[in-house]
Amino acid sequence: MFTVSAHSYEMLVEKQSKFIAHLMPYHMYGEVLESLKAEHPKARHFVTAFRYINEFDQVVEGSSDDGEPRGTSGKPTLAVLQGNELINVAVITVRYFGGTKLGTGGLVRAYSDATNMVITAAELLSYQKENILVASCAYTDIGKVGYILENLGIKVVEKEFDVVGEIMHLQAPQEDLDRFLDEVKRLVSVVKE
Repeated sequence: MFTVSAHSYEMLVEKQSKFIAHLMPYHMYGEVLESLKAEHPKARHFVTAFRYINEFDQVVEGSSDDGEPRGTSGKPTLAVLQGNELINVAVITVRYFGGTKLGTGGLVRAYSDATNMVITAAELLSYQKENILVASCAYTDIGKVGYILENLGIKVVEKEFDVVGEIMHLQAPQEDLDRFLDEVKRLVSVVKE
């Protein structure tokens, strides 16, 4: 499976209709949809599709035709995501009507092609399941721990401070979290929560 870490877009023109496909990490979906609607007030449709893995390791999928004939846009877009084995991603295709009706087959083709274009142009990353680790360290060790986290590429998704030191919520594949714990045990006194 594959995923993306950045928002990208590509445009397809079909019989004067513009199909601007935006591919993004799923966590950006709501925010990007809102900003695209504000940025493109004259667009006729905002067709969407998404796939992500929930907390129970289940794949959740969805799509919307947003006023296009049923089954001609959202489902074909979702099928392209499935066919490319993409996960934790969303696609929003902004459509400007060009005055010529494309028919159901033409719409399916245009939305599928626009989605394929943005996927081909995007930097795809191999998907790895990430876990959360809550760890704490003394104030005197924050610099050393930060250095280790940076070297291992582990994301700090939340930080809190208490009387003793820093409490960190770390997110990474389990093997990276295990490597972090091994390295940090040698240098500092980190306590796994």
